[in-house]
Amino acid sequence: MNTNAEGHLARQQRVGTLIDLFAATVEEHGARPAVSDESVTLTYAELWAKTEQVASGLRAFGVGQGDRVAIHLERGVDLLVAVLAVVRTGSAYVAIDVGYPEQRRVHMVHSARATVVVTDTAAQDSPWDEKLVTTTVGDLTEATADATPVVAPVAAADPASILFTSGTTGRPKGVELTHGGLVNFATNAALPRILPTDRMGQVSSVSFDAFHYELWCAIAAGAEVVVMPSVPELLGRDPRRELKRRGITTMLMPSMAVNHLAKEDRDAFAALRVLCTGGDVILPQACREILDGQFSGEFYNLYGPTEGTTACTAHRVTADLDAAQPVPIGVPLDGCRVHLLDADLQPVPAGGTGQIFIGGAGVARGYLDEPAETAARFVDIPCGSSWGRLYATGDLGRLRPDGLLEFLGRSDQQGKIRGYRVEPFELERTLRNCPLVEDAAVLVHGEGDGKQLAAFVELAEDGAPAAVRAYLSERLPDFLVPATLIKIEQIPATANGKRDNEALREILRDDLHRRERYQKPDSRTERYLADLFEELLGVEQVGTHDDFFALGGHSLLAFRMHRRITRDFGSGLQLQDVIRHSRLADLANALDADPTGRPIRA
Repeated sequence: MNTNAEGHLARQQRVGTLIDLFAATVEEHGARPAVSDESVTLTYAELWAKTEQVASGLRAFGVGQGDRVAIHLERGVDLLVAVLAVVRTGSAYVAIDVGYPEQRRVHMVHSARATVVVTDTAAQDSPWDEKLVTTTVGDLTEATADATPVVAPVAAADPASILFTSGTTGRPKGVELTHGGLVNFATNAALPRILPTDRMGQVSSVSFDAFHYELWCAIAAGAEVVVMPSVPELLGRDPRRELKRRGITTMLMPSMAVNHLAKEDRDAFAALRVLCTGGDVILPQACREILDGQFSGEFYNLYGPTEGTTACTAHRVTADLDAAQPVPIGVPLDGCRVHLLDADLQPVPAGGTGQIFIGGAGVARGYLDEPAETAARFVDIPCGSSWGRLYATGDLGRLRPDGLLEFLGRSDQQGKIRGYRVEPFELERTLRNCPLVEDAAVLVHGEGDGKQLAAFVELAEDGAPAAVRAYLSERLPDFLVPATLIKIEQIPATANGKRDNEALREILRDDLHRRERYQKPDSRTERYLADLFEELLGVEQVGTHDDFFALGGHSLLAFRMHRRITRDFGSGLQLQDVIRHSRLADLANALDADPTGRPIRA
């Protein structure tokens, strides 16, 4: 399937790189606000001048075409300035979420072979390689106040960004995204149109590919990028009020967050003109809730792996949605190709299920310094009458009779946990590096939004599950920390000597059944919370000693629980209080002791 709009191709010929894109917007919309946070607003002309100074400062450190610069900054205007300045030097930016565990951040910096780290003053003593140059946006700006303009001879095929994703190697891999791929995405006519008057909510992690929609699609349109709290922080507040307060008109929200918000406040997005979602399966029931509420804007479901530059297909969700059917992922973006191939790499029959292969302008260069992985996933396959370089996504899909693509899940062992693609082997590898663990196996289990990771560990003599969980929490993002951790004597094997996953699943089922032996909730508050735990977590017979997070809870579900408790109790407990008192009996005691709450009726 192909989509190539003449207007889109014409724009790409005029604007080949992100530098060209930025310059064209500055020329047309120089006086309009470009970026802002709670304390600073810069117009496009001011942003151009400041990024010119910072880029000149980076040049003074020898940064140029082919280099990588790590950006390790708190959310704010300076982070956006740093990204744009790096691009203007002709080098590639490596945006690092400061909330990631230290070990992962260090790995990202070193794997990218960054020559400079742009960071906050307080973080300059972080454990980077001593050979690395560390500097700040302020120092770069002050040192180059009278610098001449920076000119970088950059081509569309040159790398602009290194974005890390977990994959089959069991460790984060650096995906090389090009100027041309990002320009193709940012200017794509198949995406909802962003206007110069729009205010784009920047809520994603800077290490997540949604950041490219928030930044580059806004810049392409001359819109304002408004830095807001991250998605978890936003959910801990009142999202509807916060979006209205900041005047947000367009944003990309992760599918799982949309699914949760739709259940608790279907009008959370009522102020938006454009709402995009992606990263996981959006539930048709969630779409129906939003469309039946006060939201009257354009609602799009996007699909695409990081290796396809954020998205390669899009579907506008409308009021005629069939809530009994999965929400389609739509049609290819302009300049993108999608092929559904069988195990022999041949096109599947009409309506058949095949692995999704993507091609066209959005396909990444490959994995940085990973030639074997690149060769395995980025392949030349004859499709129809021509050869094309395609990326094998590992996802399954089919083409519906109406011409829309439908996502059918993963074809390999990878899975999506809370919108993040994860590889169980990455967690296994980290577990095996733990001195308390002798061996480990990890499975993804559950369905839809309820998918979780279960880890089975052979513990050393002095090992304990709680200590292993603490070890993981210090090294991995929370979506890679398993919801269930089970101690076993030995990883089971089949007669052929391979790991016996079915035996592991039987152990998991037994562990889940063990939860049936519980202490019955006694007080009205305990019974209320037990019902709420069961509803939110999809488990049965929750007892007074059960822990919300041990049963599979996470920050998104904790947000929903806090909203319900506030509504039903009139309680003054904060979200952090609910998280801290995660054991049912402890939370019940906290609620009963809260003088602002009202008692639950029998």
